[in-house]
Amino acid sequence: MCAYQNVKDPVRPPPKRRRFSIWRRLRQCRRGVTAIEFAVVAPAVFLTVAGVIELALVMFVSTLSEGGLREASRFSITGFIPPGMTREERILQILGEHTIGLVDMDEATVEYKVYPSFDDIGKPEPFTDNAPANGSYDAGEAFQDINGNGQWDSDMGAAGLGGPGDIVLYTIEFDWELMTPLVSPFVGTNGKLTMKSSVAVKNEPFDVPPPPGGGA
Repeated sequence: MCAYQNVKDPVRPPPKRRRFSIWRRLRQCRRGVTAIEFAVVAPAVFLTVAGVIELALVMFVSTLSEGGLREASRFSITGFIPPGMTREERILQILGEHTIGLVDMDEATVEYKVYPSFDDIGKPEPFTDNAPANGSYDAGEAFQDINGNGQWDSDMGAAGLGGPGDIVLYTIEFDWELMTPLVSPFVGTNGKLTMKSSVAVKNEPFDVPPPPGGGA
């Protein structure tokens, strides 16, 4: 005689309760949280670090160019002309030495402008503002040709290194290529940042050498 055992099927939770149970386990699971947090924070961290590095490089190059410009102006105010080169060539040489090759002097723009006084630096040439006065120069109005180029200029400075006792403004301008592409969309143009430094000095009362081939 066979004995039969009444085996009941295991009780299974309804599908809805099972879904809630899975969601509860997922909420309580902490595996992989660090990786997810890193993936969220990492872009901001990398961008910040790149920005700090780029800012440090810009400040470093700016300091070098300003220091080189000061040294070049200290040389130039003496009026000394080195053997075998001009004052302008020596100025570029000094700038190149002090920027330790980080600034391409062939691409940089170096200007020298002579002014009557320190207060006149960057100011326009005086002019007569005819009626109706508008506060700006119009063609035909009388003006003082301070720099002697035969036309009115918004900057009265005359190109050159000047003579004894002259006020000279030295300026260097160059494009610095950003090192980190992460920062270039936010700073500069087309991956380059235009940098400019200036220094104004007064020439010493040096003796002006006679022109080449000139008589005594």
